Amino acid sequence: MENEVLDKLLDAATEAAEHSYSPYSGFPVGAAVLTADGSIYSGTNVENASYGATMCAERVAIFKAVSEGADKILALAVYTSAAEFAFPCGMCLQVLSEFAEDIPVIVAGDSGMKTFSLSELLPHRFGRE
Repeated sequence: MENEVLDKLLDAATEAAEHSYSPYSGFPVGAAVLTADGSIYSGTNVENASYGATMCAERVAIFKAVSEGADKILALAVYTSAAEFAFPCGMCLQVLSEFAEDIPVIVAGDSGMKTFSLSELLPHRFGRE
């Protein structure tokens, strides 16, 4: 991935975290996905008093992309300002795997960034096959 595209993806995830609605955890997260047509869609976590109704930032970004017509995701970036990196949960990784092959998953924060492949984070995905 080109550095310019990576920077835009990380900027979108970082900006999305600023819009987090996280009054219960106090843990704002932003995410952004890059689609096959070069578009970037971002999302933030939205919590709810009924914790099961909470939505992770990664799924918000994925659902925004799909609702706008994207059907292939090329990369995912997740940002939080916490001291340690925040990784996508299993549910988010499973949803991501519906629209992506073995793409880079970038986790970033104020201390830097690391890149993993989707298959490293979800080695035994559930699929139609």
